[in-house]
Amino acid sequence: MNKVTSKLLKKHAELVHSEMMKVTSHVQREIDDWNINTIMIEGCDVPFKYKRKKKYKNLKGARVNLTYYPACETVAGIEIEVMNIVRIKIS
Repeated sequence: MNKVTSKLLKKHAELVHSEMMKVTSHVQREIDDWNINTIMIEGCDVPFKYKRKKKYKNLKGARVNLTYYPACETVAGIEIEVMNIVRIKIS
C-alpha cells in the first residue's frame, strides 16, 4: 500500500483497500459525458463501479488493487449493494 492510499484510509474510515483482486468481468457504458465502468471480482457477488471521462482498457483477467466503499443503488425499485471505487490500479 502506498502513501496516498494510507492517507485516504486514515481520513475516511468507511474505505476498504484490497490488493491482487482478479477481475472476471468488465463492462463500460456511456452516460452523459462519463464512461461508467462496472467490474466483477472473483469470489464476490457485488458489482464494483467507477467513472472516467475517457474509455479505459478492458480489465477482464487482470489483477487490480482497489480502494472502495460500500453503497446502495435503486434499480427498477429494487435496492442493490454496490461498491464505489475511489482508486483502481493494475497490480
